[in-house]
Amino acid sequence: MAKVLHEHFIKEEEIALPPIGLLASLARGKVNPTMASVVAMTDRFKDELPKMLREHKAIVTLLRKLSAAARREKKPMHARFAEKLMLHAKTEEEVLYPAAILVGEYLKLKLEEIPTYRRFRGYV
Repeated sequence: MAKVLHEHFIKEEEIALPPIGLLASLARGKVNPTMASVVAMTDRFKDELPKMLREHKAIVTLLRKLSAAARREKKPMHARFAEKLMLHAKTEEEVLYPAAILVGEYLKLKLEEIPTYRRFRGYV
């Protein structure tokens, strides 16, 4: 499980979480051309999402086994850890991942409104 989790966490840190870091600025209406790199990141994330969801499924399967084993062994802290990690995966799937994708889609729309960005992209 550690190997699967480690590789999965690295991928999340590379392409899923950085867009989330822009939410506060975007919520304040701040968009600038330097944010364009995030669009490529979220496009890559959309491509990787099916694989990441399969990884979540495998991780949750392992966590269920861990939780069951911990309960059999009367180790409630270990069971609780597994259950919290399952909840974390669900939160990522239902909130964080869609939010990351929305950041990219929002930036695509807003960046096109910035004249200097449009000139840079060859639209004007």
